[in-house]
Amino acid sequence: MTDGTLPGRADVVIIGAGHNGLVSAVLLARAGLDVVVLEAADVLGGATRTERPFAKVPGLGQSTGSYLLGLMPPELLRTLDLDIPVLRRDPHYFLPTPGDPGSPYLLFGSDRAATRAQMERFFSPRDIAADEAMAVEIAALRADLAPAWLAEPGPVEEIADRHIRPQLQSTFIDLVRGSVADYLGRFGFKSELLMSMYAVTDGLSGLNAGPDDPGTGHNFLVHNMCRLPGADGTWMIAAGGMGTVSRTFADAARAAGAKLFTGTPVSAVTVTRQAVSGVALADGRTVEARVVLGACDPYRLIDLVPDGALPAALTERMAAVRRPGTTLKINLALSGLPRFACLPDDAASPFGSTIHLLPGSAGLAGLAESDSPMAALRAMWADVQAGRLPAEPTIEWYLHTTVDPSLQDEAGHHSSALFVQSVPYQLAGTTWEAELPGYVTRLLEICDRYAPGTSGLVADTMPLTPPGIERHFGITGGHIHHVDNTVAFDQRMPYATGLDGLYAGSAGAHPAGSVIGAAGHNAARRILRDLGR
Repeated sequence: MTDGTLPGRADVVIIGAGHNGLVSAVLLARAGLDVVVLEAADVLGGATRTERPFAKVPGLGQSTGSYLLGLMPPELLRTLDLDIPVLRRDPHYFLPTPGDPGSPYLLFGSDRAATRAQMERFFSPRDIAADEAMAVEIAALRADLAPAWLAEPGPVEEIADRHIRPQLQSTFIDLVRGSVADYLGRFGFKSELLMSMYAVTDGLSGLNAGPDDPGTGHNFLVHNMCRLPGADGTWMIAAGGMGTVSRTFADAARAAGAKLFTGTPVSAVTVTRQAVSGVALADGRTVEARVVLGACDPYRLIDLVPDGALPAALTERMAAVRRPGTTLKINLALSGLPRFACLPDDAASPFGSTIHLLPGSAGLAGLAESDSPMAALRAMWADVQAGRLPAEPTIEWYLHTTVDPSLQDEAGHHSSALFVQSVPYQLAGTTWEAELPGYVTRLLEICDRYAPGTSGLVADTMPLTPPGIERHFGITGGHIHHVDNTVAFDQRMPYATGLDGLYAGSAGAHPAGSVIGAAGHNAARRILRDLGR
């Protein structure tokens, strides 16, 4: 949907209608500026959208890209005076093993006593103590760091001095700069499977990195910044899918006077006398503007600017941290709910939670296992670096329609997804087109180990390889964080680019990649300050 006729001039042109660009549009339009948002795709939201992508199950809704809401600061929503309906996942983590009833499992939920009882039964007192000590420390860091997300970034030491309590400053610096494996190792977990679970879902999610790589600790901290009301440190489901997030911001932007145009790709940022003068569109039209805000990924924005117009130090630094995506997402339409063999009949429902299918879990169930869990993570990353598809990948499995049935079709199909971390962007000696069908079958066979018969419930699939993510959502390199989250704070894309009138405010800027909205807020504030508003 477009908002009338495209004007020839505006105060601000925003390139990209992802959630950050829409947040910026709300704030800038409410400040009295004439704002035009130009989106290349035919839908708003970037990767934050709800689609009906299944040809065989056309009525089933699915969050095809981002799929949970957790990191958006509640202060941002209060500033915008907006509410996004969210649903609590309880339990929020499920760690099954591929064994019969009575085999070990963990269902993490709000009932801490039940979680402790499971850990006592299947793990050890040492794991309980380590888990609780880590939770306390992360909660303190989360509370301290929160204000920094809605402010201009600084070096890690400056952030520590300004925001982090003194007794945790060195811990914070080591975590941001170090590896997730080193951080988890501090707490003395006995179970490598628990360490592997935390390393994958928080430390490695979306990264082009392995568990021992510097900066994976920063990604771990980012993924533990869940502060939405009722979240209690966990991720939430956006009612109606992630498109609800984008629709909420788009409606507010329009109400404030911003004009939104889909199917309107920008081909260039125009520069006159060392200052931005507007944008040129792919169809030959132009829009003059004194400010252009790139809410697209930073590499797309850099490509739109004439050579030499941006400071060389910026383009060189961004080139140095550029990485391709390593995420594979298999969107699934299921005809029914799977049943996990390890769960007793009276167990809480695992659906809605993040279901962790991890190499090494068979060993906990007393079955033969070749590698320990952390060794399996390292082997997976070695495969990816060599361009090979891991034979034993880590899988996060989601099935949200038991918590949010509004997405189901009339036949009661369930939307689900397998989030695989990591895979190569480019395969060595073969192609994704050749390997993808067999690899989807392989992933469903892994699901069948834990929940026999799952593959028989699959009514349709929509797989997104890293190149597929690039094509479908328009993200350079298919990297879901735009800039790898191993890159922290002031080393990400700056809000003010150094070219007069050109700003950046996507997931590639501070604070991090994910559905946060802080970059859109902060970039808009910087623009208003520079304009003297």
